[in-house]
Amino acid sequence: MTLANLKSRLEQPSFPAEIYTLDNGLTVIFQQTTSPVVAVDVWARAGAIAEPDAWAGIAHFLEHMIFKGTEQLPPGSFDYVIERYGGMTNAATSHDYAHFFINTTATHLPETLPYLAELLLNAAIADEEFDRERDVVLEEIRQAEDDPDWLGFQALSELVFQHHPYGRPILGTPDHLLKLLPEEMRAFHRRHYQPENLTVVIVGDTPRDSTLALVEDLFGSFAPPPPFPDLNIAAEPPIVGIRRSHWQLPRLELARLMLGWIGPGADRLSDAYGLDLLSVVLAGGRSSRLVRELREERHLVQDISSSFSLQRDSSLFTITAWLEPQYLDQVEARIGDCLSELSSTLIPENELNRVKRQLCNDFSFSTETSSQLAGLYGYYSTIAQPEVSVTYPQRIDTLQPEMLQALASQYLSPYHYAAVVLTRAPGNDDI
Repeated sequence: MTLANLKSRLEQPSFPAEIYTLDNGLTVIFQQTTSPVVAVDVWARAGAIAEPDAWAGIAHFLEHMIFKGTEQLPPGSFDYVIERYGGMTNAATSHDYAHFFINTTATHLPETLPYLAELLLNAAIADEEFDRERDVVLEEIRQAEDDPDWLGFQALSELVFQHHPYGRPILGTPDHLLKLLPEEMRAFHRRHYQPENLTVVIVGDTPRDSTLALVEDLFGSFAPPPPFPDLNIAAEPPIVGIRRSHWQLPRLELARLMLGWIGPGADRLSDAYGLDLLSVVLAGGRSSRLVRELREERHLVQDISSSFSLQRDSSLFTITAWLEPQYLDQVEARIGDCLSELSSTLIPENELNRVKRQLCNDFSFSTETSSQLAGLYGYYSTIAQPEVSVTYPQRIDTLQPEMLQALASQYLSPYHYAAVVLTRAPGNDDI
């Protein structure tokens, strides 16, 4: 490779959006496109890791309660307005963030955005709505606990993250939720939904100056935050040895083998993207190593997948297999052998190039719409910096076999990981 080519590959693409910081500290990311759909996505650093231990689940519960209105907006009025103008809205809560979005048109943005701002800044969290919505969240937990894959993933997270809030369920637990009080949620909301914790992203065919003026007007005034305990979140120490957990569940048709490793956080993006590539090498499609051998050739699993979940502090690398229980030990051993091969042998150039194309194509397909771009910018603004959100293809392209071999050796040890096994409980045969 020539010096000129190397320089070209390392050059960072320019960030296509504009970033502003209001006087109160709120971040605004704006990109005018030709799309008739205008996406507004508001991201808050108010996910599950911001919760005190006793309030586990409050961040996700608050997501529900925000839609229950303010003193000016009765419950249901926000959804009615957005739908009346032909738009749609939704929200999500994770460990690192909560975010709320609407899709509308430039014509209707001045009519719809004030309602979203009113909800986020002035949530009433009324006592009577609090009790009703808590029952909804409790039912959501019951439904999740009826899903063996959710149970297995949560058990794996708890095994991997034993000292960090990433190990807690985002939904919380019934014991914690039943003890929560409306005034505690109001305090959590007023503390974390402050301008320095928020990013407002707007992407679509809407004029910049009038749109920014609208945002500044709607998000310019915040109530002062209440006193709130500081959370000392320590980094998760490395896994030593193999941590195991075995669950027996009724009515389970196939066993699950779930393996997990601690990955780098958002402050080490090059390492993180390298592990993203390794997850595809291992089990990212029919031509990947584990899928080809264990499913297509040897028929030891019904399916097997691998994923890398980027998080702010520490990420999670997982391999999950669905299989008959008699193959559990054999499949786990073969996965270990495959990881050892990654640490000792360079990935062939043709395989590496195929995986790079796959990842870069996936990135392109996931950044085509206004809502996809708004989500991408908001996510990176919350866990890192928004400018790096568009560097993914270039960073993937610079990864070389020697670098990936070193990353496999550093992060994917076949001797230090967490393992969760789900099998069918005895005596639960279907009648």
